Amino acid sequence: MITVWLPSKESEALMGGLPTGFRADVWAGGAELPASADTVEVVVPPYDLAADQLLRLAELPRLRLVQLESAGVEWIRPYVPDGVVLCNARGVYDRPVAEWVTGVVLAHLLRLPRFEQARRDERWDYTWTDTLEGKRVLLVGYGSLGSALAPVLAGFGAEITAVARRPREGVHGVDELPELLPQADIVVLLLPLTEATTGLVNAAFLGLMRVGTLLVNAGRGRLVDTDALVRELCGGRLYAALDVTAPEPLPAGHPLWSAPGLILTPHTAGSNGTPPARAMALAKAQLIRYASGEPLANEIGARGY
Repeated sequence: MITVWLPSKESEALMGGLPTGFRADVWAGGAELPASADTVEVVVPPYDLAADQLLRLAELPRLRLVQLESAGVEWIRPYVPDGVVLCNARGVYDRPVAEWVTGVVLAHLLRLPRFEQARRDERWDYTWTDTLEGKRVLLVGYGSLGSALAPVLAGFGAEITAVARRPREGVHGVDELPELLPQADIVVLLLPLTEATTGLVNAAFLGLMRVGTLLVNAGRGRLVDTDALVRELCGGRLYAALDVTAPEPLPAGHPLWSAPGLILTPHTAGSNGTPPARAMALAKAQLIRYASGEPLANEIGARGY
């Protein structure tokens, strides 16, 4: 019998029951480990545990696999012991994030934040709005999320240009950003957070974007130099829609709270629909692969994603 730790009491029901040959305990990240700590082989941890909780993974002598509910791995990867396989939830959040990006882009173009403020002020603020048709959208990050988003935006008539860390047919490399950024009307960040991508969107990056361009961040907050973005927003050069920030959550009094031209949501892009059930369905499929010795999906290797 293989022991797996699940993140909540509801997890087993969400996955439609455990596969044959498994038993489960719940570890929600508490200081006290389940009694099966000496035998557990697979851990599906709660998202974004604190460092002192993540250090407990090193106390599990038979641990072989950590399967995440999240697509991002930067928060846990340094704590996964040598010899333990780490897999993420690539693909689980594609549709929800694609909907969020489409929603905030349309809200910006249709001037919905402006009209909502006018309603609060009891002003009839008529103005022309804009359209996604013909807009040049630069997707910075073209993995699972980008591949799901591109046809949605293209369905509205947008012109899509894709950028990835490793170029391939039809996809530009990151080194081409200086030529591509000045051509874009909308720049969407979908990159994971790594050493190479941290702070990628700095003052120089933002300076290459044309006046009036919309920056959308559905990746990680630390992709962006927050101070540089605040300067651009307050200067009126750029607009932004952020689901993630650095720091996160935003403290009281942070300048992003009052920055003009900003749509801000509290890391909810992947929180609509059925991601928890999809994450547990992925975890169940991984357990079956693990028990049968088949290759695991979404394995994070030495080179990263």
